[in-house]
Amino acid sequence: MRKRSRTVALTILGAASFAIAGCRDEQVEAEAFPNLAACEAEAKSGGLFTLDQCKTAFAEAEALHVESAPRYDSLAVCEEQHGAGNCGSEEQQVSNGGSGSIFMPLLAGYLIGSMLGNVGRGMTGAQPMYSNGRGGYTNAARTSTFNSNTGRGALSSQQFTRPARTAGQAPMSRATATSRSGFGSRTGARSVGG
Repeated sequence: MRKRSRTVALTILGAASFAIAGCRDEQVEAEAFPNLAACEAEAKSGGLFTLDQCKTAFAEAEALHVESAPRYDSLAVCEEQHGAGNCGSEEQQVSNGGSGSIFMPLLAGYLIGSMLGNVGRGMTGAQPMYSNGRGGYTNAARTSTFNSNTGRGALSSQQFTRPARTAGQAPMSRATATSRSGFGSRTGARSVGG
């Protein structure tokens, strides 16, 4: 009996920069999941990652979410950037009591990466994913835009760079978000399929 591949092509619009012509960044085999349960189900059916790696990556993505999610001074501005219903107060999302007057996007998934050739042996990292309000998703570092929060593909290891800390910083206003052309829109285009 042949097992059908459950891998979905992961199209990525990302900033793929090459410092020296002909040289490529170190590649990472990556997979996106909407939640921990989806990763665990994939692990049980022989996916790229083990149950332990799923749990570790999800915990890392949640920690990065609390530390580095974009923060806005109003629910309206957050929803302009991430879509209606995709935001909540910092107070609701941060266990140690954030502010009720600062708003963050809800975690919409996470991305796990493992060095090519080392899949199953060592995780490279994880990134939280957020709705970008235009039918796609982006990571906290704003280095990539994804058309889905599920799928697999080879990415640059740069996609797993730790995002800048936003916790404790002044939240973005409408003017700040507008001057930055919105959250997740600073990237070039690149496509990866699996």
